[in-house]
Order: sequence, then C-alpha cells, then structure tokens
Amino acid sequence: MDLGLSGKSAIVTGASRGIGLAVTRTLIDQGASVVAVSKSGSAELRELQETGRVHPVAADLTDPQAPATVVEATLSAFGRLDLLVNNVGAVQARVDGFPSVTDDDWETTFQINFFSTVRMTRAALPHLLAAGAGSIVTVSSVNAVLPDPLVIDYSAAKAALANFCKSLSKEVGPAGVRVNTVSPGPVATALWLGGGGIAATIAGATGGDPAAVAGQAASGSVTGRFTRPEEVADLVAFLAGARAANITGADFTIDGGLITTL
Repeated sequence: MDLGLSGKSAIVTGASRGIGLAVTRTLIDQGASVVAVSKSGSAELRELQETGRVHPVAADLTDPQAPATVVEATLSAFGRLDLLVNNVGAVQARVDGFPSVTDDDWETTFQINFFSTVRMTRAALPHLLAAGAGSIVTVSSVNAVLPDPLVIDYSAAKAALANFCKSLSKEVGPAGVRVNTVSPGPVATALWLGGGGIAATIAGATGGDPAAVAGQAASGSVTGRFTRPEEVADLVAFLAGARAANITGADFTIDGGLITTL
C-alpha cells in the first residue's frame, strides 16, 4: 500500500533502537527522508545513513534548547519538514512502591516522557502550519488509561501526554495539521526485555526469572505475546501518511487485546 509518504521529510525521536528505529526504517521504505534523533546514535542508524535518506542527529531532548537544533538540522538536510514522530521515552519499574519515587524521579520521568514531546512539537509546529499541512504522531502507552502502581510516574506522564495531543489536535486541525497518538502495550524492545528493562528489574526485586516475568506480562494479552516494534511502526506510518488524511485527535491502541474495556 502506498501511504503517500514519498518525498516527505520526517523527524523521529528516540530513533536509535526499538520502536523509533523501526519507524525510521518503515518511513524510508515508504520513500520519506528522516532526521533520526537520539542521544548517542547506534550502529543501525549509521547503516541506514548510507541510504542517503537518514540523517542522524545527536540530541538530548530533555534539554529545552535541543528541539530547535533538531528542526534546524532537518531543514538544512532536507529543506522541508512534513512529519513529526514523537517517540522518545523511558520507564523505570518502581518496585519499592510510591514512597520510593522522589521528586527528582518524577521530574526525570516527565521531562523525557512529556516535556520532550511538548518542546519538540512547539519547535516543529510553525513549519507545519506554514506549509498548511503535516502530521504529528506521538507514541504514548496503554498506561495512559491503564494506571499501574509499578510505573506510577510513567502512567501519569503518559496520561498527560494523551491529553496534550488531543487538545492540540483541536487547535491545529483546521490549519491542516493532524495530531494522533499510538498507545502500545508491552513491546518486544530493550525497554521491556533488555538487561536493565522492566522484566529484569522486577525479576531482580522478586528473585524471579526475567523470562518468566515477560511471559506473565505477555499472557495478559489475548494474543499471548508482545507487540513487535515493526507492528507499531506500520501503524505510525499509516497515521503519518495521506491514507489517514481525515484522522486526527485519535488514539490507536496496539496491545494484543490487553485492555478489555470499551
């Protein structure tokens, strides 16, 4: 399916691995050019750079000045900006409960999961509005509507993120800019399955096995498995493209049936 992304220029944050890397690959497969933003890059991004359609940019998006630099790099590299994929995020399992979550923990969580998107969107939006068209897709989480004390600060940040995106969609939609969110459940990335990921953290606190923890999490879905990064990327690319031209202010859950409510 042609998604209408050929010739478009995109920014993808958190692009060095996981969902962000999968989104970057999918967008270039669809003919787009991508500024791939991450703190330290990766071998995979350097390989994609050889295609001529990926321009890696090193930036810490908790720095309030970084988004403007990213936008400038995009315009310099590709001469235009059509799409923004806000993917950067991080989560820490709070195995010692709410009292252990300090003010600094809350600040760190909101900086990476909420304010980075607010600032990146603020920097990109004038260019999308000037063009009279564009798409912003933000990777949220099922935890926006599925509060979990194990990730209490992350859940709160993602709920704020969902509200922000919905509100913004109402403001900029009449000007031709679409704003949507994608909310994955557990995804087979390092965030969940890596050495310092959620499964390993929980296993370390309980004396269990990371594979068993991951298996239990997967069993909560109707499909009995984690979502693959490429599946999230396909959904993001669809929402970014022309095939979704009348979709805005919407949230799309991709969780294997984990959420059972309407």
